[in-house]
Amino acid sequence: MGFSEGGIMRTKLPTWRTLSWWHPFFLLWSTIDAQTRYSIPEELKPGAVVGNIAKDLGLVVSELYRRDLRITSEAGKQFFNVDLGKGELVVADRIDREDLCGQRASCLLPLELVINNPLQLHRIEIEILDTNDNSPVFTTKEKVVKIAELVNPGARFPLEAAQDPDVGINSVRSYLLNKNEHFKLSVKNQKDGRKTPELVLEKPLDRERLPVHNLILTAVDGGDPVRSGTSDITVIVLDNNDNAPQFERNVYEANVSENVTPGSEVLRVKATDQDEGLNGEIEYFFAELTADLIMSLFDIESSTGSIIVKGVLDRENNALHRFDVTAKDKGNPEMDGHCSVEVRVTDINDNIPEIIVTSLTSPVPEDSVLGTVIALISAKDPDSGENGKVTLTVSSDSPFKLNPSVSNHYSLVTNGKLDRETYSHYNVKISAADSGKPALRSDKTILVELLDTNDNAPVFSQNSYNVYLKENGVPGSILFSVSASDLDSGENAKISYSILDSKVHDVSVSSYVYMNSENGSIYSMHSFDYEKLKVFEIHVQAKDQGSPSLSSNATVHVFILDQNDNAPAVIYPSSAALGSLSHQRMPRSAKAGHLVTKVTAVDADSGHNAWISYRLAEATDASLFTVSLYTGEVRTKRAVSEQDDSSQRLILEIKDDGEPLQSATVTVSILLEDALHEPISELRHHKASEPSKKTGRITLYLILSLASVSVLSLLTFVILAVKCMRNSRSSGSCCCMRRSDSDDYKNPNRNLQIQLNTDGPIKYVEVLGGDMMSQSQSFRSCMSPMSEYSDFTLIKPSSTTDFKEVISVLDASLPDSTWTFESQQVSIKKLSCVYFFLFSCLKPEKVYMPFIIPLSCQ
Repeated sequence: MGFSEGGIMRTKLPTWRTLSWWHPFFLLWSTIDAQTRYSIPEELKPGAVVGNIAKDLGLVVSELYRRDLRITSEAGKQFFNVDLGKGELVVADRIDREDLCGQRASCLLPLELVINNPLQLHRIEIEILDTNDNSPVFTTKEKVVKIAELVNPGARFPLEAAQDPDVGINSVRSYLLNKNEHFKLSVKNQKDGRKTPELVLEKPLDRERLPVHNLILTAVDGGDPVRSGTSDITVIVLDNNDNAPQFERNVYEANVSENVTPGSEVLRVKATDQDEGLNGEIEYFFAELTADLIMSLFDIESSTGSIIVKGVLDRENNALHRFDVTAKDKGNPEMDGHCSVEVRVTDINDNIPEIIVTSLTSPVPEDSVLGTVIALISAKDPDSGENGKVTLTVSSDSPFKLNPSVSNHYSLVTNGKLDRETYSHYNVKISAADSGKPALRSDKTILVELLDTNDNAPVFSQNSYNVYLKENGVPGSILFSVSASDLDSGENAKISYSILDSKVHDVSVSSYVYMNSENGSIYSMHSFDYEKLKVFEIHVQAKDQGSPSLSSNATVHVFILDQNDNAPAVIYPSSAALGSLSHQRMPRSAKAGHLVTKVTAVDADSGHNAWISYRLAEATDASLFTVSLYTGEVRTKRAVSEQDDSSQRLILEIKDDGEPLQSATVTVSILLEDALHEPISELRHHKASEPSKKTGRITLYLILSLASVSVLSLLTFVILAVKCMRNSRSSGSCCCMRRSDSDDYKNPNRNLQIQLNTDGPIKYVEVLGGDMMSQSQSFRSCMSPMSEYSDFTLIKPSSTTDFKEVISVLDASLPDSTWTFESQQVSIKKLSCVYFFLFSCLKPEKVYMPFIIPLSCQ
């Protein structure tokens, strides 16, 4: 029946006789000092169940495989295994208690149960119970005892004790002597529990009557069934020497340090003999059957009884040495006396502490929380007392610390943040020191590797990239390659590239380019046209393969570089749009320098590729006409004569400044007519003849007109400025007015842009309807300082695609320059021109273009 006392489980054990009938073995389980203990008899068959450790330790059987449960034994040999399927501790090999523990009263076999995921350590003690499997044995089967016939009754003669490897009740419990009339048996109990038989003389001996007595000594153990052993004792009756030597003490005790040098005296025994002469002279010897170990460690001087150290003592192997000494006289027959000697070896600090790593988890995730168990460590020192008390420490420069557990066991846990990118591994130095004086130390280095976690996002070499790309490139060619790096390793550092979805002119950027996800190379889907697309952005992303994955973004700015791929386009004379021939009329009365016509052309390219020059390629009479190199004005070189043909044909060549050069031609047919200006002369004459009273009326009209124009112009600019500040604060020198959704305009985001620009000899004002990136309405006034009559040209794009493209690139063809009112002397005529132009732009649906309005805007 079991009972509980002080929180410790104890069990009343039945007798072995009962056990033999009830079960072939008996299991005892208890928990003492937070440790689990099982008790089993020795010699169990392999496979016998010791106990269910899963149930006793509160473990889940189904998790034992996953948690990698294993057993380590300090005995060196693995006597037990764990059935992971049932959670049972079973015997793995034959267990002989006598081999493991010898004569020790308690035989404990310590085990360490290590469980991973998470790490746990349980100490288990297996108490090996003795079974009566050995019979008492006398080393000497025949013992000869010589006793003088004059020995008085009551004399005692020590006999050899029987040896039984079993312990406890299974060891020798009693001795028996066969029945005789002279001797009886006495059993002497030693301090260590041994029983020594003694032969006691009960009746005086008479050598002449019976010189030899044959006795049988029987040793009986307390097992069930009882086992026994016998020894034959022959008593020889001696004559004369009737006093045996007597020692001063029955037991001699001494303490000696384990580092004593050989030759040192441990103690000295002394015996006396009441006889005289040779019968009283004593010599000292080790008793018969003294162990060879004693003989190798000690020696005795026969004449003095001095016991001397002979070999090297080691307290860790044997802390106590017991042996018997015999004192013999020189009588005939010789007499002897006996005593026991106990030599205790005192400890010195002669063993270096040993560090044992029971379990180690490596690699360790770098994101492990504080207190994560890395390893289970124990310390062992065979010394005793303070010499065997060990303290473990860990190097202070590592992010780990030691937490003490039970019985010199420690757990190595994290004590700081781990970062594999800073240190991929740690050599953790564990130091052990005992408490001896001087203290002994030892070190052990544990390699702890860190397992990478995805804690670093890819990083581009730049936050943004600028790429300059010539237009009209080959589709599929590489534009640029981006690169990113990741401080992590393995899959966490494997980077894939992609393009984030964005819009370019309301079209997905993936329609323009695609990207190699492995190396970050960006390829074009088709060739680019500078006149349609000058710049766009590609938002790229680098993402690693970690879980969860991390990413970063970068921007690639792609600038399209212009190529000279557009020839100049003639926009005036307007008849050239209908064919290659333009008809003009000129009076024969024209003088030298007379402006015949003006050819106006534009180039959709930009920069030098859009610089246009004019040249007279062919002429019916090359001496009569000349063309301005930059303005395209066709003038007479001399006065027209009567001999000149009435029909003149001119071919003008228009070239840009690009490489390769692009050109276009226009043919102008000039008809010379007589009296072309006569109506004008008559009109002037008629006006001159008007009464002077009309002059005041005209002056009044002119003043009213100028005032109206000034008020309307001021109001217009105020409206434009307000809308510009509201909707287009970032538009620079361009003022934008957002149109309404009415009047058949489907795009609600169209803007009105007004720019006053100059480009060399050409001055113009440009009005663009719609946003900056769309093909929209464009109105431009070109004012040439070289012309006799300043031309104010307003153009409304036709529905044809070609003409829209021409108009859309006007602003790109000619560089912008800011027009300031302070630096310009604006005449009334120019102001009127601008007002009319603005009015036409604000209400473009009311103006029907193209047409030419001759105004004096010079």
